Amino acid sequence: MTIKVIMAGATGWVGKALIPAIAAQTDMALVGAVSRNAAGQDSGVTAGGQKNGVVVSGTLADALSSASDVVVDYTKPNIVKAHALEAVSKGRHMVIGTSGLGAADYAEIDKAARANGVGVLAAANFSITATLMKRFALMAAKYVPDVEVIDYASAGKADAPSGTARELAEMLAEIRQPATARPVSDVSGVPETRGAAVGTGTGVQVHAVRLPSYILSCEALFGLPDERLTIRHDAGSSAAPYVAGTLLAIRRVSEFKGLVRGLDALMD
Repeated sequence: MTIKVIMAGATGWVGKALIPAIAAQTDMALVGAVSRNAAGQDSGVTAGGQKNGVVVSGTLADALSSASDVVVDYTKPNIVKAHALEAVSKGRHMVIGTSGLGAADYAEIDKAARANGVGVLAAANFSITATLMKRFALMAAKYVPDVEVIDYASAGKADAPSGTARELAEMLAEIRQPATARPVSDVSGVPETRGAAVGTGTGVQVHAVRLPSYILSCEALFGLPDERLTIRHDAGSSAAPYVAGTLLAIRRVSEFKGLVRGLDALMD
């Protein structure tokens, strides 16, 4: 069976890498592409390659007028939720690679997906090595209660923290034991310099750094008396690391109903 795919965010950093990758798969067919700025153009050309015959739509609604199975979204934080709800309402499975959504947003998407009998796979990072970083950090949190997250990204990144750091902190907060560090509420000076608490309970402190020359990096810092552990992932300037994980998600998202978070759910 050929999986018919719509690529939303076709002219974005990851979208340009996915357009030819999807078209090259023997079990997939690119049937739609969405980009407001490139509407009416050939999606292969807008991705920097040869014509592929798939014309870019200006809106997801236009792209959904044709038969499709899976919508892949690499757009923007202020767009992705509406796209997800629109796609699942039309009976399409959804793969979300866009960051910026919170727990309440995911809960709403999950409810809509279950009501429409479709699957949604949302991951803050579709890189295999970034997924392993998260897995190793969650393993460490079972034994080391004190952990903080440092999130590095480019100076122009709109959301803080990044989806990768936010997802990691939320999951760490669910499993780690009570921290021994002084509560932020008891800190004098400028308490905001201790970062922001992300996740349930007291949360995990996250520090977002935004500077030129960084692409995306995420660091989980663990501390015990007289010893420290750092688990870090660094992304390069290419979108290639996110392609393989997204293709895996496209193939597997129809296997479940409702929303699943994290590529690691599909890795075992």
